[in-house]
Amino acid sequence: MPYTGDKPGSTPTADELRARIPGWGADLAAADRPAFPREQPGIQTGAHWDLPEQQPRSGPREKSVEHERLTPVFGTAQPLRGLAGAVKRYAYDRYSEGQTAHWLLLIAGDRIDSATAHARSLFSRRPDDPLTQSGILGERGHRPISSRFGRGRADLKHAWLDPLLVFGPWILTGLAAVALGRAAVRPMLRRRHASS
Repeated sequence: MPYTGDKPGSTPTADELRARIPGWGADLAAADRPAFPREQPGIQTGAHWDLPEQQPRSGPREKSVEHERLTPVFGTAQPLRGLAGAVKRYAYDRYSEGQTAHWLLLIAGDRIDSATAHARSLFSRRPDDPLTQSGILGERGHRPISSRFGRGRADLKHAWLDPLLVFGPWILTGLAAVALGRAAVRPMLRRRHASS
């Protein structure tokens, strides 16, 4: 009987487990492994190439420094562009995938991409709405405050950071817009003040 307080019986032998569980211990003998025939030298796979044909590329592509060449097939749906693309290209050109700097730069590039997308949306006909798109309104009627405390939730450690991540880019974009507006208006005010 599982999940009882009694001490379980002795550990079954390999032969008992093999008899009871189909495929148990497949890694013990090479002949029992599911991929065993494919691992044999000289087996016919049906592939008509030693290396797949190289996908043509229209521009520069990112590849890790530890790879000698670009993979035969690669994605082209989201080409890198702008400042975020420059940061990501630098990560690929300079650091190995085994280095923390590589991944931190890729994360920074994603954050830059996200911030510029938010900024672009402010100047579109349908700007992003941080309240509805963050899902915070979906918590109404589901104890949004009491559900956050006293239940051993693991995400409480970073709950203070969530509003900064959701609203921070909006606040920074607003501050940048105010600063740009002031910089544009200041020369006009100086000319007006100097002429009067």
